[in-house]
Amino acid sequence: MTVVDYRGLTKAAPLKKALLASKRTAGRNNRGRITVRHRGGGVKRMYRLIDFKQLDKTGVPAKVETLEYDPNRSAFIMKVIYRDGERRYLLAPGNIQVGSEILTAPEAPLKEGNRMVLRNIPVGYSVYNIELQPGKGGQIVKSAGTEAQVLAHESGYTHLKLPSSEVRKVLWDSYASLGKISNPEHNLVVIGKAGRKRLMGIRPTVRGTAMNPVDHPYGGGEGRQPRGTKRPKNKWGKVTGGKRTRNKKKWSNKLVVKRKVKKRRKK
Repeated sequence: MTVVDYRGLTKAAPLKKALLASKRTAGRNNRGRITVRHRGGGVKRMYRLIDFKQLDKTGVPAKVETLEYDPNRSAFIMKVIYRDGERRYLLAPGNIQVGSEILTAPEAPLKEGNRMVLRNIPVGYSVYNIELQPGKGGQIVKSAGTEAQVLAHESGYTHLKLPSSEVRKVLWDSYASLGKISNPEHNLVVIGKAGRKRLMGIRPTVRGTAMNPVDHPYGGGEGRQPRGTKRPKNKWGKVTGGKRTRNKKKWSNKLVVKRKVKKRRKK
């Protein structure tokens, strides 16, 4: 079992006005029916309101007060105090320190944590918390250790290489934050035991091969049997693992310059 090193975080109580009580729905939809299996239980969490836009604070410098853990996301968050006295939570970049100053402006200095429009960010810089529509707030590249790279500016669009290796065009009037998201070791964590998974709100999953034929395409047989189907399938017989699920008529297909590189299996 391994854990993330939290020694760099500040020991401080959460910002009370930015906390919301969040009711767990345990994988159920608005009709109370389970739509996502294996969810339930887990430690209670308070939701932290994160400012993904920062547009109403354009031109107002802010100072980083604390670096904190957020139970609702993989990245760390930072509490900042603006020059006008207001405090807010923002996503924390990797190398930010308590006491650092950040700024949101169309042409902010090229410094980690600053937020600016894409057309003013030079080619080669890393960005995160990127808007897809100007004014809507950050929508992509928000999880731990991720970054997108600015490749080019052309005809009102900025070409970004996303963490998936996909190259996509984004309107260059959209805002993005400079740097790379904090907590890059998140993907190296080994859960280690079943009880820790239960605390995360994830319940046990029964293997398909351990079921009866009526319950799963992999079920039945004497002892341990091979899969018995040409392609991997889920409980309902739908093909998984490699099947493309993106809608061929999706409007944003024209903005994708290059599809993500498919990982090859090790032989």
